Amino acid sequence: MSAKEIVQKFYKSDALLDSEVMKDFLHPEIIVEWNSSKGLLQLNYDSLINLSNELSTAYVRSKVRISHIVAENNLISVRYSHFVKTIENPREEMLLAHFLVIWEIKDNKLFRGYQMSQLS
Repeated sequence: MSAKEIVQKFYKSDALLDSEVMKDFLHPEIIVEWNSSKGLLQLNYDSLINLSNELSTAYVRSKVRISHIVAENNLISVRYSHFVKTIENPREEMLLAHFLVIWEIKDNKLFRGYQMSQLS
C-alpha cells in the first residue's frame, strides 16, 4: 500500500472515534505537532489514543471530507474538513473544523504529523 493510500484509508476509517482502529494506523513513536486554537500541541501515541477516546464520548459519527491530497514519496499533504454528529443531536451533521496536515509515513504507519486547524 502506498503512503497516500495509507492516509486515505486512515481518514475513511473510524479511527478518529475508535481508539482500537486508531492503534492500527499509528507508529509507536508517532509525534504530531498541531497548531490549534489552543496554541501548539505536541501529541504522542498515548495522547492520540486518549484524543480518540475523548472524541468518542462526544460524537456518534465522524466524517472527513478531503478536498486536496498531494503525495511525494513518504510525505502526504491533506486538506480536509471534519464533520461530526453529536450524541445530543445525532441527526444533524456539524462542521467541526478545517485542517491542513502533512504526514510522514514510516513502516506503513503514521509517523510524523504537522497539522493546523481552524474551527468552523
